[in-house]
Amino acid sequence: MVRAMELLHSLLVLLHLVGFAALFGGAFVQLKADPRVVNKAMLHGAYTQVVTGLLLVGIAEMGDGSVNHAKIAVKTLVLAAILVLVLINRKRDAVPNGAFWAIFGLTLANAAVAVFW
Repeated sequence: MVRAMELLHSLLVLLHLVGFAALFGGAFVQLKADPRVVNKAMLHGAYTQVVTGLLLVGIAEMGDGSVNHAKIAVKTLVLAAILVLVLINRKRDAVPNGAFWAIFGLTLANAAVAVFW
C-alpha cells in the first residue's frame, strides 16, 4: 500500500511539473507574438496545476500530515489568480499587456515559492 501511494505521489508530481511546463511554455512562446493570446497550453497547464496541486495536498494530508499550510495557501492564491486571468483572457483576440505579464510573472513566482520556501 505504501509503495502504491509513493507511486501515486510521484506520478502527481510529474503531472504537476508538466502542467507548469505547459503554462510557462505556452506563455513563453507568446513573448514575441503580436498579438499575444492565451493559448491552449496555458489553459490546460493551469487546469493541470490546480487539479494535481489539490491532489498532492490531499495525499500529503492523508499521509503523515506534515503540510506547510501557509505555503500551500500562498501557492493556491497565486494559482487562482493565474487561472482567473487565463480564463478571462482565453477568448480574446489580444491579451492586454498587463494581464499577460501578470500571468507570466505569477507563474514564475509560484515556481519560486515551490522551490525556495
